[in-house]
Amino acid sequence: MYFFRKKYKDNLSLLYKMQFMKRALLLAIAAVSMSSVFSVEPHERFAKWSQEFRIHFRDETHSASVFQKWLNNDQFIQEINDRNLTYSLGHNSFSGMDLDEFRRFYLWDSRLPKRSEDRMYDATFLGSDPLPASIDWTANGAVTPVKDQGQCGSCWSFSTTGALEGAFYLKTGSLTSFSEQQLVDCDTVKNGGRDHGCNGGLMDNAFSWIAKNNGLCQEVDYPYVSGVTKTGGTCQTKCSNVKGSDVDHFTDVKPSSDQDMMAALSKRPVSIALEADQREFQLYKSGVFTAACGTTLDHGVLVTGYGSEVDASGKAVDFYLVKNSWSNTWGLNGYIKLGRGINPETDAPYNNGAGQCGLLLQASYPVLTA
Repeated sequence: MYFFRKKYKDNLSLLYKMQFMKRALLLAIAAVSMSSVFSVEPHERFAKWSQEFRIHFRDETHSASVFQKWLNNDQFIQEINDRNLTYSLGHNSFSGMDLDEFRRFYLWDSRLPKRSEDRMYDATFLGSDPLPASIDWTANGAVTPVKDQGQCGSCWSFSTTGALEGAFYLKTGSLTSFSEQQLVDCDTVKNGGRDHGCNGGLMDNAFSWIAKNNGLCQEVDYPYVSGVTKTGGTCQTKCSNVKGSDVDHFTDVKPSSDQDMMAALSKRPVSIALEADQREFQLYKSGVFTAACGTTLDHGVLVTGYGSEVDASGKAVDFYLVKNSWSNTWGLNGYIKLGRGINPETDAPYNNGAGQCGLLLQASYPVLTA
């Protein structure tokens, strides 16, 4: 009886070994056949990326889906960077998204009404004095650290507070971070405003609301949460508006004019809208962004200066310095340099004078009460 049991165990052990070897062989064959797509090196970099940006996967199917999108973006990054353009791409927190997913999560609703074209433009700041060769309000202390709008189409509120923060600094000498959440919650149609929380808005509308509200609260007193909740909340009235933050009116910069934009920037940071729904914008890392992009405005940001830099070929490329609201892990620590004036790739004005990604079409800034 003992001999029978031992022989049975030996046979069973041999069977398990054969099955294990068969599975190992099949996996090895699969790995070899898929090596062009699923090589060890991309998987290792994908793992490091997911750890760096704290990407959470629901299950193996979700992980495989994100990996495929990441891999497609990885190949696109290499293709663009191999062309030695004025800019380069790189991985960021959006690398696991395809373009459609990125558009849904981070850009405002393009169906919202645009601002009226029947407007008066204040050109009193244009004088005979030559404009400075460069200006950088970030370095000059008028700009708060880069913020993160999260998965909420509230870019318009960050552009608004950025312009207000710059104006307040120039008025008082104090750099104060203002509340985007107050705008998202309170500047709504329901509460007498004209903006739409996480579904988009316009900076001019927000400037008007701040004027009506006699100012805005500090970020610390009304902190931003919609990036996590993905929606606006109930308007809170417990915080006190910062003294001196009340807006008297706002001024629009004359569209399609680099001269007017630079003149405005020589005095203050300026809110703008642009088209950001391009794959190269999504994965931008450094340099002057001169890629083809349109003028269908879908994202609000803040221009904080302008200047020039020399590209890899030794050619000087002019740019606008733009602060985004996608955290400091995107782009140049949260910023992007957008081409200014003449596109060196085409020797023509960007978008026939509308500016790179349409940045010259819808610029404005608040004027605070004296």
